Amino acid sequence: MAKKQTAGRDNLGDFAPKFAELNDDVLFGQVWSREEELSPKIRSIVTASALITGSNWEQLKYHLNTAKSNGVTKEKISEIITHIAFYVGWPKAWSAFGLAKEI
Repeated sequence: MAKKQTAGRDNLGDFAPKFAELNDDVLFGQVWSREEELSPKIRSIVTASALITGSNWEQLKYHLNTAKSNGVTKEKISEIITHIAFYVGWPKAWSAFGLAKEI
């Protein structure tokens, strides 16, 4: 059973309760739990790629850790970043590698 997400409520519950609810219950509750449609490993790869594309570095760190927990090896992360560098831009890849090396 997946760990219940509470980051939305923990960080934004008082300030933006609806956003926190959607984050915890819908995105991480309903969407991420659809493992028959996409495995957690594939979801992590897709999510990390999307975050790199949008230069969302703060969220990328969390999702690279999640990818690691979901079985994405450092070799695969390196290959993914190298591959998408040609599509999303070389500077974004450099930034992503900086975070990936930390994790």
